[in-house]
Amino acid sequence: MADILLHICCAPCSPHVIDLLAREYDTVHGYFYNPNIHPESEYLLRQDEIKRFSEEKGFPLIIGAYDAPAWDAAVRGLENEPEGGARCHVCFRLRLHAAARIANELGIPYFTTTLTVSPLKNADKVNAAGRAAAADAGSATFVENNFKKKDGFKISTRLATEYGFYRQNYCGCRYSRRG
Repeated sequence: MADILLHICCAPCSPHVIDLLAREYDTVHGYFYNPNIHPESEYLLRQDEIKRFSEEKGFPLIIGAYDAPAWDAAVRGLENEPEGGARCHVCFRLRLHAAARIANELGIPYFTTTLTVSPLKNADKVNAAGRAAAADAGSATFVENNFKKKDGFKISTRLATEYGFYRQNYCGCRYSRRG
């Protein structure tokens, strides 16, 4: 067994995924990096929830920088794309490239993401972004998953309620919020 870095989009998506990964890896290191979340007050709510959960469950958590200008630059020109379209794919790539870099810096051999637990996220697109991030970053291997399978989203929703998590009603970016 080895360690894995888990990119975490939000606390409600994480308990089931962490439980699954903890069966296969020595340590699951959480990584909260989501410069897409808008406004900053929403970002801080989500960050506080994952910090609380990390402390409660006792898993290591790394908080990435909140760099909204970098996200804005990455998706410039894609503002009118539909939810799930090209803008989302760029967003996945941005966040998973950051996760790959952190995994490499820390010597963690594997990384993955909670993004595929959502029924609103296309696991094939998320996994493609993860593979590209791994290829670009070097040594860390992206572990492909579709965590929504086998009732993964339903289990995540139940656990989020049990943990009393704040649950957002939109993906996070300003464009997903508008409709």
